[in-house]
Amino acid sequence: MAFRLRPREPVFYDLFTEAATNLVTATRIGAELVSAPAVQRPAIHERLRDAEHQGDEITHRILKAVNSTFVTPFDREDIYRLASRIDDVLDFLEEAGDLIVLYGVDGLPPEAVEVARLLVEGAERTAEAMPKLRTMSGLEDYWIEVNRIENEADRLYRRMIAGLFRDEGANAVTLMKYKDVIDHLEEAADALEHVADVVQTVVAKES
Repeated sequence: MAFRLRPREPVFYDLFTEAATNLVTATRIGAELVSAPAVQRPAIHERLRDAEHQGDEITHRILKAVNSTFVTPFDREDIYRLASRIDDVLDFLEEAGDLIVLYGVDGLPPEAVEVARLLVEGAERTAEAMPKLRTMSGLEDYWIEVNRIENEADRLYRRMIAGLFRDEGANAVTLMKYKDVIDHLEEAADALEHVADVVQTVVAKES
């Protein structure tokens, strides 16, 4: 019979579930922002910024809980890493939204809309996975699916970049603006995969 030495402290599971649910909200707003007309973008970006601030607040609560808990349900380092990786997704997404508004970019490639949709899908899979940390079971499909999503986002990213630089008549400054936005969207997809990587590490350690 196996004995579990770590307590199943519910506050951490609840906080990670809350963080992932907020991530879903943020990615849905981000997808709305990417495809919205320019006149609507500032208001949408404010909502995205609010979601990013909410994520910061949840992250602070997680770190506070770590610092005030004698024995955590899994390694403190992994709790820090998981909170940080979720926060990274929000940061990259909010930065992409910020650039869209500040640059006044118009006519983003259709692949950008698709990458934004993939971010929503990855966030939804993450939100479904977080409650399963309580039992450390049923999570393998999650990190496999998020890896597939990130690979698809990479493929779209390469296609977007190639399309931008094939346009010989495009303005160089405009090209760099588009690339800056697209880079941040792709980094958000990478960060989602890093969240799944941490979950996989936690499951491997605790199994």
